[in-house]
Amino acid sequence: MIVNRNDYRMIDAQQGYGVGFQILSKSCFDPDEIRFALALLDCRRKFYGDGVIALDGGANIGVHTIEWSRHMHGWGEVTAFEAQETVFYALAGNIALNNCLNARARNAALGAVVGEIEIPKPNYLLPASFGSLELRAGANNEFIGQKISYAPKDCTRVSLVSIDSLALARLDLLKIDVEGMELDVLQGADATLMRHKPVLIVEAIKADRAQIETVLTRLNYKIFPMGLNLLGIHAEDPTLQRLSTSEHGVVLATV
Repeated sequence: MIVNRNDYRMIDAQQGYGVGFQILSKSCFDPDEIRFALALLDCRRKFYGDGVIALDGGANIGVHTIEWSRHMHGWGEVTAFEAQETVFYALAGNIALNNCLNARARNAALGAVVGEIEIPKPNYLLPASFGSLELRAGANNEFIGQKISYAPKDCTRVSLVSIDSLALARLDLLKIDVEGMELDVLQGADATLMRHKPVLIVEAIKADRAQIETVLTRLNYKIFPMGLNLLGIHAEDPTLQRLSTSEHGVVLATV
């Protein structure tokens, strides 16, 4: 994997976080979450056949993208979205390095509409958790390890894409990890969710958890806590039958 050695934020002398921090200190990134996602992909293949389609929204350097792509060799495809240009280069490089010919990367942000968005540019030569960067300024923006300017002169313009605008013929798994823009992405995916009923993994740290649950409930999704995320499975998806809960969270029976 191509990893920026500065991709970390230290909380104290021993504790830190960030994709780069985990990979460089543990040689892995959220392995339990990734294994669970692979099991979800297996379920969708079992119930809906080959040709599984997964979207990785907020892909960072592609840890999920690479694992999903390798796992689905010969029967599925991944499209990964990453808004930060420098991080996108690492994502695309990791796809190439791992020979993931069934994955493609797009340098774009996901949102409610199609257009453009001005996003800040951190200094990638200084330590920070770049995956924690919020694209929009807010009253409670997270300190990622360095001060971030949202002044227009310090921002760059990237494409903004709604999932509905992709006009997908199929969608099985949608991961939304977009640092506070999760509700925007769901708003821009309304028709796709109603049509294809994909499994959803939605980060619920910086967006309003109750509002996310309201949106998904309206679309007839069953919602389960999944660490820092919410897992959404449509009431009509047979995958729901293989799901159970334990004291450690949701568990998926082996396909």
